[in-house]
Amino acid sequence: MATTKERCGVEYTHVGKSGLKVSNVCLGTMTFGKNDDHPVAVFSCPTQADEEKSHKLLDRYVELGGNFLDTANVYCSGQSEQIIGTWLKKQKRDNIVVASKVRGQMGMEPNSVGLSRRHIIKSCEDSLERLQTDYIDLYQTHIWDDATPIEETMRTLDDLVRCGKVRYIGACNLVGWQMQKVVDLTKYMGLTPLISLQQQYNLLTRHPEFEEFQVCKNEGLGVLPWSPLKGGVLTGKYKRGEKLDHTSGRIAHIAKDESKAMQSAPAWSQYANNEAYWSLIKTMEEIGKAHGKSVAQVALRWTLQKDVVASVIIGATSIKQLEDNMAVGSGWSLTKEEMEKLDQVSIPDIPYPYEMSWRSNSARANRYNPRPFIANVY
Repeated sequence: MATTKERCGVEYTHVGKSGLKVSNVCLGTMTFGKNDDHPVAVFSCPTQADEEKSHKLLDRYVELGGNFLDTANVYCSGQSEQIIGTWLKKQKRDNIVVASKVRGQMGMEPNSVGLSRRHIIKSCEDSLERLQTDYIDLYQTHIWDDATPIEETMRTLDDLVRCGKVRYIGACNLVGWQMQKVVDLTKYMGLTPLISLQQQYNLLTRHPEFEEFQVCKNEGLGVLPWSPLKGGVLTGKYKRGEKLDHTSGRIAHIAKDESKAMQSAPAWSQYANNEAYWSLIKTMEEIGKAHGKSVAQVALRWTLQKDVVASVIIGATSIKQLEDNMAVGSGWSLTKEEMEKLDQVSIPDIPYPYEMSWRSNSARANRYNPRPFIANVY
């Protein structure tokens, strides 16, 4: 969690044990661009922002103290990076930290996907061109690639750092054994280490606490949670029993055809009649009322106050939404009791062997040895 307040609206913190400092609220740009007709286009919805609107969001984000942008080559098939690039060209480059990703399919050719040396280098060069910059601050693998040896991937990323095209490297969407394998491999081979893990993390998706975040705590990596509002499910705007307006947002848009549901746009049907979900929302409403904050702000603040988190990635389709989300960056906090209450009401089922291990170790406190997040429920 960030500890030094430097500008109004946000705080700044290091990403893991690296020297890189970013605002504790990162602007995610998956909503920039419209490209539904591309054969490999990543999901978009009616609330996607065109270039003019995106630039206004970027301008306001920076005015509020933000300095950290997250994109990916696959977002609207490169349009997100292009939009950032035309805006970035008018900025002082050193003031902005740009993160992008590689792995997704960018065309129909057999080598246009994955984490091979060929695809990584080609993708990096293409991203640099779209972003209109000489370097990417944080270059991340978007997901594991079973077809490529991890040694090939990490050696290539190390080469990009050594030649100056990339400053730091990170990973996204890994499971525990993959995370530890990458960390150990970079140590063994003397390669540039990861500084971050970008992972879905929110009050409805806490399973990264079982494995991945333990690696991050032990190895000094910063966590960058994506979808902290679970695609909108944790905003509090959806009410029990109401009919969804399919043009109102990502969740409502997907609800008309839930076969297209994905992690960033989950199916509303799994929550509409879920008593545990409504109990969570009620608790968030009560806590929000005590602070004069919204349900969404409570959800974001809970994520931000987790000690392994460096910066939380928000999305915004309007200036008001951006300002509301940015308001979680500083100036208030949830109490210890409120954090524990949210932890309890949102706790997932803890399977074997985690439950047995954490219960057995509940009395084995050692302040020099990091403990699992969920262990505090015992």
